Amino acid sequence: MSWEVVIGLEVHVQINTATKAFCGCSTEFGSEPNTQTCPVCLGMPGQLPVLNGLAAEKTILTGLAINAGINLESKFDRKNYFYPDLPKGYQISQFAVPLVEGGYLDIPGKDGGEKRIGITRIHMEEDAGKSMHEGLDGVSHIDLNRSGVPLMEIVSEPDMRSADEAIAYLKQLHQLIVFLDVSGANMEMGQFRCDANVSVHQPGTPFGTRAELKNLNSFRFIKQAIEYEVNRQIELIEDGGEVVQETRLYDSAMGESRSMRSKEEAHDYRYFPEPDLPPLRVTQQQVDQIRAGMPELPGQLRHRFEREYGLSSYDADVLTQTRALADWYESLVAAHPSDPKRCANWLANELLGRLKELGKEIEHSPVSAHRLAGMLDRIADNTISGKIAKDVLDAMLASDADADAIIEAKGLKQVSDSGAIDAIIEAVMAANPDQLAGYRAGKEKLMGFFVGQVMKASKGQANPGMVNQRLTVLLKG
Repeated sequence: MSWEVVIGLEVHVQINTATKAFCGCSTEFGSEPNTQTCPVCLGMPGQLPVLNGLAAEKTILTGLAINAGINLESKFDRKNYFYPDLPKGYQISQFAVPLVEGGYLDIPGKDGGEKRIGITRIHMEEDAGKSMHEGLDGVSHIDLNRSGVPLMEIVSEPDMRSADEAIAYLKQLHQLIVFLDVSGANMEMGQFRCDANVSVHQPGTPFGTRAELKNLNSFRFIKQAIEYEVNRQIELIEDGGEVVQETRLYDSAMGESRSMRSKEEAHDYRYFPEPDLPPLRVTQQQVDQIRAGMPELPGQLRHRFEREYGLSSYDADVLTQTRALADWYESLVAAHPSDPKRCANWLANELLGRLKELGKEIEHSPVSAHRLAGMLDRIADNTISGKIAKDVLDAMLASDADADAIIEAKGLKQVSDSGAIDAIIEAVMAANPDQLAGYRAGKEKLMGFFVGQVMKASKGQANPGMVNQRLTVLLKG
């Protein structure tokens, strides 16, 4: 029996403003519990919310980036439910008329093309507080620092047909959010989290009953949770059971989900217009100004890097993960314009790996683009080999010296004099008569042995290309 999977995603993104959605409290992460609250975000009587304008601007920016329409007049509503970490007993959200409607993201398709994932809406709302249960001897504590932090909820159409497509969409959305500086989107901090609606049906029949997987906050666990839920529903139906509409929580430690509440127990949120906030009105001029300030988007950058610099799609994707990284790469190419691919290789494969070990992002790299370009110039003119260059880069990370100073101080210049290389080869041949005889008897794989010995004897400073060239001549006798 064949099954088709249907997936729709609701993504909650914390907007990175300095203050909360409707008050002046700080949104800084990691402060002592309940130190970033005020009468407004605590829901005290008589307190009036005031909308954070920057949060609205960043929501509009996101809407424009996903090709959506912007409602010049949107409204806020009260979403009523009672939970310990919601001090007001309701959440200010947008229900009837969201700020952003429509839009799409294109993700890689199976055939090498692209698949379009529709986006229904983006609405603004405020976050709830945080309940803490672990290590508290059977009691729960509430931290309301997060209560009132501005959120966007990005609701997709049910256009994804596998866990892999869902992850591709989420990664594309995550990259876009970070690139636009809308959010740090740190999943461990809860800045980018997802609810997944999953159903299965046989092709040609109506969509099946969906179950909602709540509060997923890592790509790995989202994939696991969706795949588990798909298998659970298929097995349930094939065993004669029936899928019920419910909310489920995924236990990553157990690798399974459990029911949180059924449809019958689901909240009736009793939405009604928020009486303390007027409609949010923006002008077309304001929207146009935000559009004019929008940077080149990751997809546009990827295509341009491939076209302009001859990069592979993989390298172009790596180098456009953040705007800072893309800008850094272009600064490097500007300083070493002769070989954009070499620039990409050394940035993506060497410098970024070392920065990760140091716990630094590219914008805090001890080695500037100009200094790295200076080292790449020395590779290009054969002053040093690629192998030696790795040692030079390590030394540059540990000091303020540029490549030329390090090469000079450590005596790392590559040996490209044919006479000097011939002398090293002759000495290696004399020291390894059995291998020499074997090579001359037809064991050509011994060439690698001799290359290694010559490079070792030269302490890695012999020009590898010249070593291979001269060995080919001298080993024949």
